[in-house]
Amino acid sequence: MQEKLERRSFILSLILVSVAFVVLIKPFFTPIFWACAIALIFYPVYRLLMQRFPNSPNSMALLTLFMCIVLLVIPVLVVTTSFINEAASLYQKVQEGQIDVSKSLEQVRSAFPRVNDFLEGIGVDIEEAKQRLLGGVMNAGSFIAKNAIEVGQNTVNFFVMLGLMLYLTFFLIRDGERLVNLIIHALPLGDEREHLLLAKFAEVTRATIKGNLVVAITQGSLGGIIFWVLDLPAPLLWGVLMTLLSLLPAVGAALIWFPAAIYLYGVGEPVKATILLAYGFTVISLVDNLLRPILVGRDTKLPDYLVLFSTVGGLILFGISGFAMGPLLAALFLAFWEIFMREFVHPEDMLMPPKPESNDMLMQPKKDSD
Repeated sequence: MQEKLERRSFILSLILVSVAFVVLIKPFFTPIFWACAIALIFYPVYRLLMQRFPNSPNSMALLTLFMCIVLLVIPVLVVTTSFINEAASLYQKVQEGQIDVSKSLEQVRSAFPRVNDFLEGIGVDIEEAKQRLLGGVMNAGSFIAKNAIEVGQNTVNFFVMLGLMLYLTFFLIRDGERLVNLIIHALPLGDEREHLLLAKFAEVTRATIKGNLVVAITQGSLGGIIFWVLDLPAPLLWGVLMTLLSLLPAVGAALIWFPAAIYLYGVGEPVKATILLAYGFTVISLVDNLLRPILVGRDTKLPDYLVLFSTVGGLILFGISGFAMGPLLAALFLAFWEIFMREFVHPEDMLMPPKPESNDMLMQPKKDSD
C-alpha cells in the first residue's frame, strides 16, 4: 500500500514538475521548434561530415551550423529587412499621394462595367466595397509600418532569440541521436509507437520546411521577377507575399498575380496584363506540380484540404511559424489515430508498417533492449 502511494505521489510530482518546466520555457517555444526543425534538415550533412572526420564531432557540428547560417539564416534576414523597408516605403507613398489607390480602383471599375452591373444586381454596394478595400489597404500598410518600428525597437530581443535557436541547434545536431534514444527510453508509449510517431515528426517536418518552403520560395521569386520585368511597383514586396501565400495549396501565389493582371487590364496595360497572365499560368502555377512531388513526395504529402486548413489554423495560432507547426500537428493527429485504429479497433486487419530504414534521419532511434 505504501509503495503504491509513493509511486502515485511520484508520478503526480513528475507531472507537476513537467508542467512547470513547460510553462518556464514557453517564451522560447518558437526558437526551440525552429532549432529542432533546422537540426532535422541539416543532420544528414553532419552525418556525411562525420563519416569523413569521425573524431571531430564538435568541429563538424559547428561547420554544419555555419552552413545553416550562410544558407538559411542570413538570406532570411536580408529578405525580411528588404521586405519591411519596401512595404514601409510603399505605404509612405500612398500616404503622400504619390500612389492614388482610389483613382486606380476607379479605373478598374470603369474598365469592367458588366462586372459592376452584375455585382449591383446581386445587391453588392460598389462604393462601400471600394471604401472597405481602401481601408484594408491603409490598415495593412499601417500595420507593416508600425511593426517595422517595433522590429527596430526589439532588435536586441530578436537577436537573443536567434542566438538561443542557433545555440540549441548546435547541440541538437551533435547529440540529436542520443537525445532521441533517451526520449524513446523515457516515454511510456511503447517502442513501436514511438518509432512511428518520431518518424512521422521527422518526415512531415522535413517535407513541410524543406519541400514546401523551397516550392514557395521558387514561386515567390518567379513572381517577383516578372513584377520587376513588367516595372510594377514594389516587386520584392509582392514576391515575398507570393512566397507566403504559396505555402497554401490550391490558392497560393495566384491571389497576387491574378488580381494584378486584372488591374493592369483595367488601367489600360493589356500587353503587360497578358504577359503576366500567361507567365502566371505557364510558369508560376506549374512549379507546384513539378517540384512538390519531387521535394515532398507522394507518400509523405498530406491531403491538400488538410494542409490548407492546418496551415491557416497554424498561422492563426502560432504566427509565421504556423506554416510548419500546423501540418505537423495534423500529421501527428493522423498518426495517433492510425495507431489507435490498428491496435484497438481492427488489430487483425491492420498491420504495423515497417520502421524507416534510412540512416540519414535524425529521429531514427535505436530500439532499447530490456
